Parts: sequence; structure tokens; C-alpha cells
Amino acid sequence: MHISDFQIPDLTRLQKQVEWLDITPRSDGGMWQLPLLAVTGRAPGPSLVVVAGVHGDEYEGIEAIHRVFEKVVPEKVRGTLVMVPVCNVAAYAAATRSSPIDGLNLARVFPGRADGSLTEQIAYWISERLIAGADFFIDLHSAGIAYDIPTLAGYIHQDDDMGRGCLAGAQVFGAPVLWGHPPPVPPGRSISTAMDMGVPCLYTEAAGAGRTRPEDVDCYTQGVLNVMHHLDILPGDPPPSPPPLHLLGDGNLDEVISAPVDGHFQSNVELLEEVQPGQLLGTIHELTGQVAAEVRAEQAGIVILRRGLRRVHSGDGLFQLTGRC
Repeated sequence: MHISDFQIPDLTRLQKQVEWLDITPRSDGGMWQLPLLAVTGRAPGPSLVVVAGVHGDEYEGIEAIHRVFEKVVPEKVRGTLVMVPVCNVAAYAAATRSSPIDGLNLARVFPGRADGSLTEQIAYWISERLIAGADFFIDLHSAGIAYDIPTLAGYIHQDDDMGRGCLAGAQVFGAPVLWGHPPPVPPGRSISTAMDMGVPCLYTEAAGAGRTRPEDVDCYTQGVLNVMHHLDILPGDPPPSPPPLHLLGDGNLDEVISAPVDGHFQSNVELLEEVQPGQLLGTIHELTGQVAAEVRAEQAGIVILRRGLRRVHSGDGLFQLTGRC
């Protein structure tokens, strides 16, 4: 089935199903496809859409979606759960953040274009056929290979019904860190498209590094189930979670403290450490071991992102600081 023919309300009730949705032809004569996992209950109800693998080097969400699909049975569902474990199929095959086909970052081209490149078409159809049909939307990310981020649920922090819906979902998800982002949301993200469509949403981050920590996969798996309980897709209340560390910042990971020179990077601070203006965050060394540059905080904040890869080039991101809510 081509994804243009897919509609969430058309899914057969009381069923667990796997589909491959065609996107666009491949140069080898096949089709680029998205894997779709769906669970429908007997009665209509809310629709939760969950995606992962927007970046091809992030694996926690993929494994969590597989676990959720194994756990959820149609007989206990009211409404619909729709999940795409790997959105950026070409990048996943290459284990890269962006697509090797067109060089684009799927997380920066939403809502995409129907007549665009592969990445733009994927963004378009996810927007039109999945996000637009959701009552709540979750995008499962992690830090990928280059960075380290604490396990968190991010949401849009605004004082209206939409903002309260996003916050409620993020709170019930149960991650140890909540990160709120006052609008405007930077364009091109899946959550910016969800907000434009009036769909409450959240996204996640975790350690990444091309690996999956069991505690992160567990958190993501339970988090999706918690949101299903919150939406009454599953019966009962979600289990209580410890109070999270609640942070507030713009969340734009494209604007970070960057390396001023090439070299070998070493961090002097830990994730979630509170730093002061002028504090030494890290150093960049020449291959001889001599210090080529010091990186210091320009303002107070909490370390929410830290570079994991030691080899850096000038302009590579090293840190991002944020504040408390």
C-alpha cells in the first residue's frame, strides 16, 4: 500500500497488524518503505502515534516500539496505537544521522514536500498520514553517536490547552528529566508540525552513543504505555514515577557552545551539573597534549548536552546549557 492511501481510521478494529507503506521508488527498481505497527481495539477511541529512527544512529526508540508492540493486546485497547520504528530508513541502513540519499536531516525538514527528495517525502507523509490523525504524538530520539544527553521528555511549555496537554503527557511519560521549551518551536521538527496541526506532543532524548542502555529502553517502553493509560487507550492509571528534574530552555540543539579549534576534546563537567559564568567547561588539546583552547561558560546554567566524541573540528558542538523551570 502506498502511504497516500493509508488512513488511521481505516485500520481494521480489534487487530494487531504489520504493514509496509510505500513512499517512493528506489533507483534499483524497488520501493522506499516505512514499517508500520498498529494495534486497534474493539471500540473507537483516541489515536496515539509513536515514531522512532528519525535519525539513523538512534536505537532506543526502535527497541522500545518493538517491546510495546509485543506487550499491547487488542482486547485491552480502546482506540488505536500506530507506531513507525524506523522513519529514516536510508540513514538507518547506513547508521548515520542524516540520509545518505539526499544528505538531509529528517528532523529538520518537517512538514516536508510531496514532490521533494526522499527525506522530504518521508516527512510529508508522516505529517499528513500519521501526525495529522493523532490525538497525541511521540517522537523517540536519543543523542546519537556524537553527543551525550540525559534521559528526558521534552515538551512545548505554553500556558494554554495545547501546552497543558503536552506537559501532562510529558509528566506521565515518567522520564527522570522534563525539559520544557517556550515557543516559538524551531521550524522543521516533527513536534513543530504537530503543534501547527493542533496535536499535543512530546519527544525524548537519552544517552545514545550508538548503543542502547537497558534503563533507557525500559523508560521509553514504560513511557509509551504510560501515555496510553493517560489517554485511556489502556485501562487504569499509569504507575507513579519519582518527581523529575524540571528544566526550561529553548531546546534548539543546533545552537550550542562550539569548538573554536580542531583537536582532542576533554570535558571538565558532568551532565546536569550546574555551572557559573566563566567556569571551565572543557579543553581542546593538540595531538602533542598542549592545550589549544579552553571552553568556558558565558552564563550560568545546567549542562543538558555534552559532546561524547573526543575528536573535534572547529565549529563542532560541545555543550548546551539550560535553566530550571
